[in-house]
Amino acid sequence: MNSSTRLLMAVALSLTLVACAKKVKEEPPVVDNTPPPVVDTTPVDDGRYDPSDLDTDTCLRQRVVYFDFDQSSIRPEFQEIMACHAKYLQDRPSARITLEGHADERGTREYNLGLGERRGNAVSDALSASGGSASQLTTVSYGEERPVCMDSGDNCWSRNRRVEIVYTAQ
Repeated sequence: MNSSTRLLMAVALSLTLVACAKKVKEEPPVVDNTPPPVVDTTPVDDGRYDPSDLDTDTCLRQRVVYFDFDQSSIRPEFQEIMACHAKYLQDRPSARITLEGHADERGTREYNLGLGERRGNAVSDALSASGGSASQLTTVSYGEERPVCMDSGDNCWSRNRRVEIVYTAQ
């Protein structure tokens, strides 16, 4: 046999072997259908107030404490408000509050300035007693100078007997 014939026979034999080779069935890739682990991206609520709570928290949004006629003692319904603001002061040591004391139009200017100051001090004492720091509090009395209601009568006067809680630093 000549070499070209041998070459042809080798090629033919190779093709025959390739054609007869057992075909291996390929397995499809395994698909993992399990969902990825859920990562909780919500912030951890550690129970501490932050500045955004001043506008969203129902208790902290209440920033006026009303007083009875000729009184400077805090009424029981305002104790919860005192506790909320005191906790905010504890959670936010850089926070500062100005307590603005007011009175109605009855009484002398001097008497009403003193009454507004006593009311502001009463709120300051309540905040301090609930855990707020006295160094975070400033009291100012406006007496009858800044009324929210200009009419005469008990309904109007009762709205002017107040202390406004004003955050000067959050």
